[in-house]
Amino acid sequence: MELRHLRYLLAVAEHANFTRAAEALHISQPTLSQQIKQLERSLRVQLLDRSGRTVRLTDAGEVYTRYARRALQDLAAGARAVLDVQDLSRGTLRLAVTPTFTAYLIGPLVADFHARHAGISLDLRELPQDRIEAALLADELDLGIAFSGAHLPGVSGTDLFTETLGLVVGPGHACAGRSSALPAGELAGHPLALLSGDFATRRHIDAYLAGHGVTPRIAVEANSINALTEIVGRSALATVLPDAITRGPAHLHPVPVDPPLPARTVTLLRREAAYQSAAAAAFTALARRWAPEQDGLQENGAPQDGSPA
Repeated sequence: MELRHLRYLLAVAEHANFTRAAEALHISQPTLSQQIKQLERSLRVQLLDRSGRTVRLTDAGEVYTRYARRALQDLAAGARAVLDVQDLSRGTLRLAVTPTFTAYLIGPLVADFHARHAGISLDLRELPQDRIEAALLADELDLGIAFSGAHLPGVSGTDLFTETLGLVVGPGHACAGRSSALPAGELAGHPLALLSGDFATRRHIDAYLAGHGVTPRIAVEANSINALTEIVGRSALATVLPDAITRGPAHLHPVPVDPPLPARTVTLLRREAAYQSAAAAAFTALARRWAPEQDGLQENGAPQDGSPA
């Protein structure tokens, strides 16, 4: 058995077809079939059921591919470890964040990291939390920034800071400048512009509204923070966003709500037992140092002295 046998088997399992798998691997279909048969002979078991219109894994094949996939992931991590330079003069870091963090956290945090470690190449992605966790397990990411809670088996989190959310309106809204708290039940009377349902933030908002018996009037759903802030700033719609996003723009007005939306914990995610590169360790240490600053930002609004926002 050789490493190529594992890659060939996983390709056939993914495409459920020898011809398409061969095309993806850039080898001939007869060569692929021959290599799979060699693997089956070496293991003395049938891994693929070729009797139907599509090729599928046998029970033995299902079990074996789980180990094959894990072995290839570990070998890829080993290759990165060999190339990793502990003094951080070079290296790579694969990072993903949930979308709200791109509006206030990731810019200054990455800028700080790059200023300290300019030789590290950063692959940054914006993904929903469930996709971040799946990508960590598939060894497609080194770290993710999302929220605490129940994670997929094999994913662990390090708590960073507490994020608070609040109701926000533009200057044309009837609640602009309001200082007294708006009862949660009255939110049913205010049309809202909210993030779409694939955002963790939206699910957090929905749970709060449902918990207080509020059926929201949702006028706009968007998958862009910038779009929401622009819409709310120019209309009579209200929205709910992290306080750190909305305290800066002068055209947005926070409105207190009673009871306030529950806070949530921002968490740095990684795959358990995965090799941690020097770059990942350095980013983790920097993110943990940032945590007290972000807690202060959530309480007091954006800093006014040029410190990280």
